Amino acid sequence: MTAETNDDVLTGIRVLVVEDEAAISMLLEDMLLDFGCTVVGPAARLSTALEMAEAETYTVAILDVNVAGEPIYPVAEAIARRGLPLVFSTGYGGAGIREPFRDRPVVQKPFSQADLKRTLTGAVKAAQG
Repeated sequence: MTAETNDDVLTGIRVLVVEDEAAISMLLEDMLLDFGCTVVGPAARLSTALEMAEAETYTVAILDVNVAGEPIYPVAEAIARRGLPLVFSTGYGGAGIREPFRDRPVVQKPFSQADLKRTLTGAVKAAQG
């Protein structure tokens, strides 16, 4: 698999971003724009994220596990009901993810652009079959 193939997978996709830390949110947006993605959001509060998860059009979501002190799982459940892929973003790694979402990809903070690209590409490709 070449980097060009990876680029093609992410180019033009819409990514829902849920992140309450402004600096991380801006960094994520910059990285996603570099990949050729369109950013949906970002949402910094659980209620906003839930509304967006249910109503917006997107290909994949990146979810901070803890948004303003609230666990992200209601949003993850809404995304799962739609059959869309998601990636968790957390400082705690995969061990901090609750069932039934432990099989979902995790990008551990602080993450590099390469880590994010690899994880997002994997999630999108897996969802495409």
